[in-house]
Amino acid sequence: MRNMKPVRVMAVTSGKGGVGKTNLSVNIGIAMAEMGRRVALLDADMGLANVDILLGMYPEFNLSHVLKGQKTLNEIMLVGPSGLKVIPAASGLQDMSDMPLNEQAAIIRGFTDIDQETDVLIVDTAAGISSSVVNFSRACQEIMVVVCDEPTSLTDAYAFIKLLNRDYGLSNFNIISNMVQTPQQGEGLFNKLTKVTDRYLDVALNYIGAVPFDDDLRRAVQKQVPVVKAFPQCKSALAIKNLARVIDARPIKNQAGGYLSFFVERMIQLGIEDTNT
Repeated sequence: MRNMKPVRVMAVTSGKGGVGKTNLSVNIGIAMAEMGRRVALLDADMGLANVDILLGMYPEFNLSHVLKGQKTLNEIMLVGPSGLKVIPAASGLQDMSDMPLNEQAAIIRGFTDIDQETDVLIVDTAAGISSSVVNFSRACQEIMVVVCDEPTSLTDAYAFIKLLNRDYGLSNFNIISNMVQTPQQGEGLFNKLTKVTDRYLDVALNYIGAVPFDDDLRRAVQKQVPVVKAFPQCKSALAIKNLARVIDARPIKNQAGGYLSFFVERMIQLGIEDTNT
């Protein structure tokens, strides 16, 4: 029996590297899994895939094996803490529009097979504004932009939002402030960003919340254990659990069918559109 409940598909991205984006993707995913959601995490950083490293996992297979027909999506998925399912990255996935139709169909079938078992798909993109990052973000229902208190973080986040708004018509973005000293600092980063976007762009930014700078989080990374599992009562873990609750309470945007296959079909369509422009 197919799950008729829509799947929440969200991109976690940033204008630059070093803001803790992947760490947040992993920990938010685990926090949502601990809330009873069935969560899959797609490592969409094709150049520097590191979700598996943060989790201390060593995948033998990845999406390239699905494309070749050697494995199913279920067979390559790793099961992490609290039942979080991890889909390892594969180089070349950003060129989906160039895939033969049978390979496109294999990917779509794979995601169709798991949509009955998934409530949330988190897409951890690469940093920057490459075509793959743009296409992954455009294909998702929601976009979470991670910023920190560095001038380049805010300017690069603005550049990313500007690109998606002016070139592709996207107008809704969610902001997460990371590695802040106080909640007020997190809100201040959001206010700095909205001051510029309100002046120059036609977008709506939504503040999801902030995660504090925390030595326990750094220690968890060194141990290759997510902070919500290694130090569940530390300040960063509690903040991440709160982010998970905020995200979970948000309504899911309706899409055609609401299934993961739509996400992949959208990826292929966007790739073709970019190729033809």
